[in-house]
Amino acid sequence: MKKSVPKLRVAILALACCLCLLLNTNNSDLYGRRYQITRTVNHFFVSITPNYKTLNLTVKHPETLRRQQIVEDEELDVSCAGRYVYMYHLPSKFNDDVIKNCSTLIKWFDMCPSMANSGLGPKVVDYTNRVLTGTGSWYATNQFLLEVIFRERMKHYECLTNDSSLASAIYVPFYAGFDVSRYLWDTTVTVRDRLGEELAKWLSERPEWMRLYGRDHFLVSGRIAWDFRRVSDEDSGWGNKLMRLPELANTTMLSIEATAWENDIAIPYPTYFHPTSESEVTRWQRKVKKTKRRFLFSFVGAPRPTMEESVRGEIIRQCLASQGRCNFLNCSETKDCENPVKVMEVFQDSVFCLQPQGDSATRRSIFDSILAGCIPVFFHPASAYNQYTWYFPEDHTKYSVYIPEEYLRNRTVSIEESLVKVNQKKIREMREEVVRLIPKIIYKKPRPVRPVKDAFEIAVGRIIERVAKVKKEIEEGRDPQAEFSQNRDLSKLR
Repeated sequence: MKKSVPKLRVAILALACCLCLLLNTNNSDLYGRRYQITRTVNHFFVSITPNYKTLNLTVKHPETLRRQQIVEDEELDVSCAGRYVYMYHLPSKFNDDVIKNCSTLIKWFDMCPSMANSGLGPKVVDYTNRVLTGTGSWYATNQFLLEVIFRERMKHYECLTNDSSLASAIYVPFYAGFDVSRYLWDTTVTVRDRLGEELAKWLSERPEWMRLYGRDHFLVSGRIAWDFRRVSDEDSGWGNKLMRLPELANTTMLSIEATAWENDIAIPYPTYFHPTSESEVTRWQRKVKKTKRRFLFSFVGAPRPTMEESVRGEIIRQCLASQGRCNFLNCSETKDCENPVKVMEVFQDSVFCLQPQGDSATRRSIFDSILAGCIPVFFHPASAYNQYTWYFPEDHTKYSVYIPEEYLRNRTVSIEESLVKVNQKKIREMREEVVRLIPKIIYKKPRPVRPVKDAFEIAVGRIIERVAKVKKEIEEGRDPQAEFSQNRDLSKLR
């Protein structure tokens, strides 16, 4: 007993030392001084203990869990070795200030309501109690909020580090989509390019960027990547030239739709479902798998009469002529398309969901229909097959039906007859594959949820793999440019 008393006193003195340091440390700089605290405590033990072992004591602050520099196996279920991500602390003009005036971010819409709940949007309640699950995880999420949602998730990423030397990838939390959207109309190219050029200058002066000239950097946009690759410097040109700036030439952009350039990668549009637990996801998968579907196929959308190449008019014509086998929700005549419950109800009632090109090659509806367990029908490879290669099976026949656009333009094929030919066994197999995709195409709430891998975690994992490949090529003396913007993969557009 006599030998244990000094140890107790030592422990009490150490605790007192820690408390004194904490009381004199502001919350804002606590994390930055944690190693100073650790060293002080270690030196304290060295001074009072003849036979000592250096201790690695870490003061825990809520942010420490988000920005952990040294993650020990006993503290987390998984190791962060090779999975660390460093997030720049950008000046607020590059993110928070961009969305302050949220009512002007998009010319015809007030985005302020969509900013609620860290970008997830207002909560959705299903008063019918039959379409959605009553878990409180459904939100009226706007498709353009991806960059805000991604940044919030990154703040809670278990392997986020405050030490860039440990990082396998560098995340640039620039709100690129909202920066370009607020200036898309009635502005000069000088205005549209200004903030992107300032970001490029800021990055080029960072030691992290200089290590690989941006090859380990990535950013996220809630708009299609074409908005950042303006070719001309005429004011009539569309978008800005962010991704054509030399400083960004090696940086990877994750966006809802990619271009032909190798460093543009497509990741899923946000859906309405943002669960907090694995059980929620499993319960939803079980529900949509068992749902009885009254319609053979459906289309949620609006005609595009001014787009000559669009096949939407023919799709709508065939749907209306199907004598009740197709359900058409006309977004040009009703506001039901803005109601997540109504949209999900249509998709849950359908075996197949038609997904023609939208204003661009892809559309958010693809992911809403998959979330509902509805088998997507595509009419152009660039709508999904050549885009979301990190998420969808290479064999697209496992989860979807493909009908080439030209068949509809020539009116040489009936959508209904094509879908009727798919036998029930094949439909069951395809639906099971679609249901298996659900965890991969949703964005969970920004809090630790394991072990389900969602769209965010898959994107981060693949970025880290991509950077590792580049580093290996450099070590082997090969040119890593093939992975980046100097090369184009035109198959993405076919």
